[in-house]
Amino acid sequence: MQVAILTVGDEVLAGDIANTNGTWLAGRLSEGGATVARVLTVPDDRALIAETVSEWAETFDAVIVTGGLGGTPDDVTADALADAFERDLVVEGTVREDVIETVAAYREANPETVAAHDLEIDVDAWAALPTGSRALINPVGLCPGCVVENVYAFPGVPSEMKALFEEVAPEFGGAVVSRTLYTPQPEGSMTGVLADARGELEATVASYPATDGPNRLKATGSDPDAVDRAVAWLRERVEIVDGPESTPRA
Repeated sequence: MQVAILTVGDEVLAGDIANTNGTWLAGRLSEGGATVARVLTVPDDRALIAETVSEWAETFDAVIVTGGLGGTPDDVTADALADAFERDLVVEGTVREDVIETVAAYREANPETVAAHDLEIDVDAWAALPTGSRALINPVGLCPGCVVENVYAFPGVPSEMKALFEEVAPEFGGAVVSRTLYTPQPEGSMTGVLADARGELEATVASYPATDGPNRLKATGSDPDAVDRAVAWLRERVEIVDGPESTPRA
C-alpha cells in the first residue's frame, strides 16, 4: 500500500514548529508495512491543497492530510477537500453535537479563562465536513477529522492527530518488512558493498550515517525471506555491532 502524507501549515514552513506529524505518521505507516511514497508540506493555501489532494488521490492508495482543520479563518483544509472532490461542506448532527459537548466541557473546566476572554465558538464552522465523508470524532480535542474516499484528514495538533490515526490505523497496511543492523564502519568504507547489494539482493539496502554512535544499515522488502537473506549477506561483508534495534545474532 502506497501512502502520501501532506502536512499543512504556514507555521511549519516558517520553522515556527517542527513537522513532527509527518515524521510520526511515516514511522507508524512503515511499521504497519505500508510504503510512504511522498511527504510534502504546503501553506494554508486552499487552491494548492485541493490541487495536491486531487492529484495524489488518483496516484496513491491513500493520502493523509494533517493540519488546517478547524473554525478559524486560516483553517482551509476542509474547504480544500470539498473542492478536490467537488462537494459541499455540511454539518452532520452527530459531529455538531460532539463539538457542542466538547465546548461545554471546556467551559465547565475553565470558567475563569472563558469569562476573561469572552469565548465564542462558531460550532458549524468547526463541525463542517465535505458531503458524504466519514466523520472521525475527535476523542481528545474539538475539531473532527474525516475520510473522503481514500483521503484521510486529521487536525494538526499532534495529540489529536495521533488519536484519530489510531482509530483508522488498521486500514493502512502492506507487505513491506525491514530489519536494521548497526556497524562501526564509516559509510565510505561500505561503498563497494552497497553497490554490490543492488545487483545481488532481492531486498533494498540503505545506509544511514550517524553523528553519534554506530551507523545503520536497513534491509527492506516485501518478501521476509529475501530480507533475511540480505541481513545474512550483510553480516558476511560488514562488521556488525549491537544497537538499540539491532537484529540479534543467529
